[in-house]
Amino acid sequence: MRGKITKRSVDALKSTDNVEAVLWDTELKGFGVRVQRGGAKSYVLHYRAGRGRGAPLRKLTIGRHGSPWTPDNARGEARRLLGMVEGGADPAADKIARKEAPIIAELAGRFLAEHAEAKRKGSTATEYKRLLDKIILPALGKRKVADVTRADVTKLHHANRAAPYQANRVLAVLSKMFNLAERWGLRPDGSNPCRHVEKFAERKRERMLSPAELGRLGDALTGHGGSPYVVGAIKLLVFTGARLGEVLGLKWEWIDFDRGEARLPDSKSGAKTLHLPPPALAVLAELPRLNGNPYVIVGAKSGAALVNLEKPWRAIRGPAGLNDVRLHDLRHAFASVAASSGMGLPIIGKMLGHTQAATTHRYAHLASDPVKAAAAAVAGKIAAAMARTVDETENANVFPPR
Repeated sequence: MRGKITKRSVDALKSTDNVEAVLWDTELKGFGVRVQRGGAKSYVLHYRAGRGRGAPLRKLTIGRHGSPWTPDNARGEARRLLGMVEGGADPAADKIARKEAPIIAELAGRFLAEHAEAKRKGSTATEYKRLLDKIILPALGKRKVADVTRADVTKLHHANRAAPYQANRVLAVLSKMFNLAERWGLRPDGSNPCRHVEKFAERKRERMLSPAELGRLGDALTGHGGSPYVVGAIKLLVFTGARLGEVLGLKWEWIDFDRGEARLPDSKSGAKTLHLPPPALAVLAELPRLNGNPYVIVGAKSGAALVNLEKPWRAIRGPAGLNDVRLHDLRHAFASVAASSGMGLPIIGKMLGHTQAATTHRYAHLASDPVKAAAAAVAGKIAAAMARTVDETENANVFPPR
C-alpha cells in the first residue's frame, strides 16, 4: 500500500491475516514503514545500487518505530542515505560489511598464528598470549578492529599504570597488531591508534649481589634438600651468566667438556656459544643423566626439561635472605663481578651474548678505573713513607734524590 508516512498512518498500520504489511511513502521513493506479524514496526529503505533497472536492489532497515525513530527523522535519514547512493555509495552493503567485520579477539587469533607463533620464539609467543588473555582481550576483545580509537588504547594503557613495564609491553603488542591489521586491509593505512600514546617511564632494576650475599646463596644451595637439578640450574646461572631459558633448555649433546663450552643452536640472540668455566663444568659432572632424556636440567615429566624454576627458587632465596632477588638478577651478578674485576665491556658482552654494546654499557659504572687504581697506589706509597712504615730502599724509590 502507498500513502504519506505520518504518525497517524504509522499508528494505524496493522498486519492483516497475520501477514507482514508495508506502507510506502508517496513523497520519498523507496522509503517505507513495515509492520511484522508480531506488531513491531520498522522504517525501511529500498534502493538500487547503481544505474538502471539492472542494478541490484538493496533493502535497508533504518530503525524501529519509537524513540529515537519517528516518521520525520526516519524520512530525514532516508534522504541522507539516498544522497549517499546518488554519490556512488552502497549503505546496505557497508552495513553488512560492518556487521561481518572482525573483532579484536579474531585479530588476536590471527596475530598469534601468523606472526607470533610463526615468526617469534616460543617464549615470546607465550608472553604475547599471556598479555592478550589477561589484559587486552578482557578490555577490547569484543570491539570491532576498525572501531578502536586512540582514546581506547590510552584508557587501557593508563588502567595498567601500576605496572608500567607491563603496560608498555601491552602497548607494544597492540601496536604490532594494528600495524598488521593495516597490512591485512582491516584498517585504513596510517590509522594505528597506538601512535602518540606515550609510554610510561621504566626504572631499570639492576640488583647486584655482594660477596656476603653470594656466600649466603652458596650455603642455601648446599642445604637445599630438593632436586639436584634445581640446585644445578641455579649454580649454572651464577657461574655462566646465561639466560634462564638457555640453562633450562640445555642439552647434553651440545656440551663439549674438552673445550669448556656449549654450542646453543638458538637463543634470544640466535646461535650462541655458552662458555662453561671450571665451576660450571664441575656442576655438570655431578648431575645425573637420565636415559631417554636429552636435557641437562631434568623436569618431573618423562623425557622433558624442568619448565618452572620460580617456585623452588623462592624456597631457596628465602633462607638466604635474598627475597628481593630474581633469577635474572643472577645474570646481573655474573656481569657485575666481571666488571668490577677489571674485565672490559666488550669481553663481558661476549660472555653474556649481547648483540648490542649499549646493553652491556649498564655495567660500565662498576668497571675498575685504571687511573684511580694508579693514583691509589702512588698515594699509598707516599702515605707509607710519611708514616715511616717502609724501609729506606723503598723510600729511595718514592722520593728521587736531589
